[in-house]
Amino acid sequence: MCLAVPMELIEINDFYGVARMGGVKRDVNLMLVPDAKIGDYVIIHAGSAISLLSEDEARKTLDLLNSIEDIGSIPEKGE
Repeated sequence: MCLAVPMELIEINDFYGVARMGGVKRDVNLMLVPDAKIGDYVIIHAGSAISLLSEDEARKTLDLLNSIEDIGSIPEKGE
């Protein structure tokens, strides 16, 4: 399963940048979002920013992710 998460863009250097979510910072490829600016929220998947989204939508998504306490576990075979 793949998961893409919203992160705030805090640095830009040509087609690369740094994005932050909470205390986590990641180097990201920005080639798919050439109009991104510092302070924008971007969806990050596999090290690449794949789209822009509004701050409101990013906060809703992050709040939802933060509210998940137990995502469960994979049951043993035969359960």
